[in-house]
Amino acid sequence: MVEQKQVARSKRIQRRTGKTFHVATRLLPQRIRHPTYVLYGFFRIADEVVDAADTAPPAEQRAELDRLRATALGEEPTDDPVLEAFAEVCERNDIPDADVHSFVDAMASDIDTDRYETYADLEAYMDGSAAAVGRMMTAIMDLDPEAEAEALPHATKLGEAFQMTNFLRDVREDVVERDRIYLPLETLRRHGVSEQQILDLEFDEHVAAAVREEMARTERLYEEGVAGIKYLPEDCQLAVLLAAVLYVDHHRLIRNRGYDTVSATPELSFARKISLLVRTRWKWQWNRDPEAVFYDMCTDFDPGHDRHGHGPHGTGVPQTD
Repeated sequence: MVEQKQVARSKRIQRRTGKTFHVATRLLPQRIRHPTYVLYGFFRIADEVVDAADTAPPAEQRAELDRLRATALGEEPTDDPVLEAFAEVCERNDIPDADVHSFVDAMASDIDTDRYETYADLEAYMDGSAAAVGRMMTAIMDLDPEAEAEALPHATKLGEAFQMTNFLRDVREDVVERDRIYLPLETLRRHGVSEQQILDLEFDEHVAAAVREEMARTERLYEEGVAGIKYLPEDCQLAVLLAAVLYVDHHRLIRNRGYDTVSATPELSFARKISLLVRTRWKWQWNRDPEAVFYDMCTDFDPGHDRHGHGPHGTGVPQTD
């Protein structure tokens, strides 16, 4: 049984490092919220191992990830409350070992991979860093087999959408703090942008076009991901819907900056998050169709893209205050 102190430490990690996701997590029922804190705590512990490039050599980082992997799979004991709780959550919810391996392997790839030639290469990385996370979240919701089969492909896409939003938002931060470029190099070249230009943090209309292209791709992922929320337990749907609304609202900020995430990193204010929470929750009281509510929160549409009757046209971002 996961103990309260394990949940509390995991919750502190999420509150400190995942403020946007933390707002949505608080709407989950306790039976799902507590395991979610534990999952996120483990994800952040692993992520911080590979972000410690200035303090630990690659061999030590890999050794630490191998230790985390063995602990997560229940193969080695640990006195870390988050790692212990994660192993318990995996066992109790039948989280596949393959998803744990995929996630840790993705973290390990960050040790020596800092560029992605194609979107397919990036997608392969996100299968572990994001899609596996979506699959684990689905597992702890304990769906019946039929609903799980319906939900899993959408959970994969929504996980990728969240990850891509982070990549689009954090272009500057990834270069400055980690010397990484997550925008596919082929996309940059297609718009006449060199790798060195991104490393030099030089923004122009060509960089804007590359970011805009990847944002359009990401919004298609949101469309696919949100379509699966209806298969989740009813008391979990609002929280996942709100997470999608909060994450995609970063696209509004990026658009307002002319797609410039090279000179600064746009961030949602606390007031904005609360505003989106209140309005999403209010709309949810009157309409329990997750897609309809998601698109009702969106007004910046791409004309000509049909949204299956849930709105006028296109994929958009939540309306401004």
